[in-house]
Amino acid sequence: MYIIDNKSYPCCTSVTMRFIGGKWKAVILHHLINGAKRYNELRKVIPTITERTLSLQLKQLEEDNIIDRKVYTEKPPLMVEYTLTDFGKTLLPVLEAITQWGIAAPANSKKIIKN
Repeated sequence: MYIIDNKSYPCCTSVTMRFIGGKWKAVILHHLINGAKRYNELRKVIPTITERTLSLQLKQLEEDNIIDRKVYTEKPPLMVEYTLTDFGKTLLPVLEAITQWGIAAPANSKKIIKN
């Protein structure tokens, strides 16, 4: 049994899913693998996510210490960048496995059409 923020998780898989589960977190993290991205850059590479959802997911990932949010205020306009933390980088093997599965999946499933 694992406890995070006073909530119990029955196994290690549920702990992992607590951090990257849901429709968008793994997608956001995938786009941060190669370095920092600004909010609008993330919006462009994930066009089907709503602004509200992106903001909420980024906030949750930041609260969980998976990503770091850096605000640049030296000169206008204000700029915010998101990067993986060292803790977030420990998820790289998991994210790579998810990516590789997604690449191979169309060849193994008649339900998936890649255009």
